[in-house]
Amino acid sequence: MNDPLYVAYHDEEWGAPSRDDVHLYEMLTLEGAQAGLSWSTILRKREGYRRAFAGFDASRVARFGARDVERLMGDAGIVRNRLKIESAIANARAVLDVVEEHGSLSAYLWSFTGDEPVVNVFRSLGEIPAETPVSKAMSKALKKRGFRFVGPTVCYAFMQATGMVNDHVTSCFRYAEVARTAATGRRPRAPAASPRSRPSGSARRRTHG
Repeated sequence: MNDPLYVAYHDEEWGAPSRDDVHLYEMLTLEGAQAGLSWSTILRKREGYRRAFAGFDASRVARFGARDVERLMGDAGIVRNRLKIESAIANARAVLDVVEEHGSLSAYLWSFTGDEPVVNVFRSLGEIPAETPVSKAMSKALKKRGFRFVGPTVCYAFMQATGMVNDHVTSCFRYAEVARTAATGRRPRAPAASPRSRPSGSARRRTHG
């Protein structure tokens, strides 16, 4: 993968544990938007999404109405799919309900992994699953709460992206780095490795890991 955005995302963000509600809502939105598209496409539109969806402030997005949907349908900075736009708004409202009940989106979502990252030991990309029993349970629970575009595969991709699971293969330089930061829940900005020093074979089902 020679896409600089993609490489930076892998090297600096993907798999790092996050307990930031804004970031978690952002990643739920982006992972849902990615359905049927490449992740590189979504990364190129990420700033457009941040502008369009009020910096992923769920309290603001939850107030979006029909006029906002039509406005967003004309925004070339995002994926102009009505169902995906409406799902982002519906999900913002569901986020607020979760926060009211559980105190934070983070507390609720991380409860599915026992509030700790699942550290896998995959040596090859072929070992990495597209979904797991935990992602299926998360998907079922989120749908029951009114979330959309949160199937088991989307939920597992979300779990990988936000560090609920560490699916970097063991030969990837990020595997150990992510494991060391797992206790903090922060999104570290590790120096991007050069193409020569960056190990090969460090990817997941969408070749992130």
